[in-house]
Amino acid sequence: MHYQRLGTTGMLVSRLCLGAMTFGGRDTPPYDKVGGLTLAETDAVVGAALDAGINFIDTADVYANGESETLLGKVLAGRRDDVVLATKFHAPTGKGPNDAGQSRLHLTRALEHSLRRLQTDRIDLYQIHNFDGLTPAEETLRALDDAVRAGKIHYIGCSNLAGWQIAKALGISALHDWSAYVSVQACYSLAVRDIEREILPLVADRQLGLMAWSPLAGGLLTGKFGRDRGDPDGRRTHINFPPVETEHGFRVIDALLPVARRHGVSAAQVALAWLLAQPAVTCAIVGARRVEQLRDNLAALDLVLTAEDLAALDAASALPEFYPRWVQAMTNTHREQFLRQA
Repeated sequence: MHYQRLGTTGMLVSRLCLGAMTFGGRDTPPYDKVGGLTLAETDAVVGAALDAGINFIDTADVYANGESETLLGKVLAGRRDDVVLATKFHAPTGKGPNDAGQSRLHLTRALEHSLRRLQTDRIDLYQIHNFDGLTPAEETLRALDDAVRAGKIHYIGCSNLAGWQIAKALGISALHDWSAYVSVQACYSLAVRDIEREILPLVADRQLGLMAWSPLAGGLLTGKFGRDRGDPDGRRTHINFPPVETEHGFRVIDALLPVARRHGVSAAQVALAWLLAQPAVTCAIVGARRVEQLRDNLAALDLVLTAEDLAALDAASALPEFYPRWVQAMTNTHREQFLRQA
């Protein structure tokens, strides 16, 4: 297993993070299509992950209506110190007006409920799960800082925010000397590269940890899908998430499969290896229904793609040129040529 610091912290996390969205939810749509794993199945997947050296597990209070955290708490009994445990809050966990969002009221409740379900006295990485336009960022960040000072949280992170929202939060934390986000959890894969516009440059500039969720684009990049084939049992067949424009997805798959054949590996391994080769990525969050799936993903850690492989994959999946990058490039290259000459 390979490890990397999470942002500028001293905490080391495995380059594959085990995602817990597949745990539980057998009777809770849409989680029945995502995983629906029982306690025994969850224990098998977590055990295989720990045995392989994965020390990072990510869940959320909304996954399977809390059952994911409950199952994870049970299977980690006696092994809690073996993992860096991350969870998230924001999405509705009840029907009341204060059962969602990032107010101090909901945050405090959500944290206590997660601690209880996970059977632990602290969360290693507590993350906001989305943007809350109703709650002032100062209220959320101060409440998170209070929880850090109380020892209930070690580090804080954010997920699904725009670049400006992350930058604003970092500025507020710095102004008040509060705990600041050390990581960003964002959708990133060969098929979904939107974060390269604004979020990825911010992550690199501020040296934040980057946890890439849905690195296989909801199963699209597993090799089971193509122009003339699909997987009737695959999650992607039932849930178009994350959304990928059809023709763009096919172009990526058409480039992915030849690389996999050249190396004699699965398409999923190539997709993960490409992602882990991106310099700002700390880890890829992988979910698994079966131990065999997890083991296939683990093999991506040993796959080294050639410059030719990376160029082909980049070309097939690249974003169209966008403003202001194209106008900045018009003049910035003037001085850069002098550095190359030196």
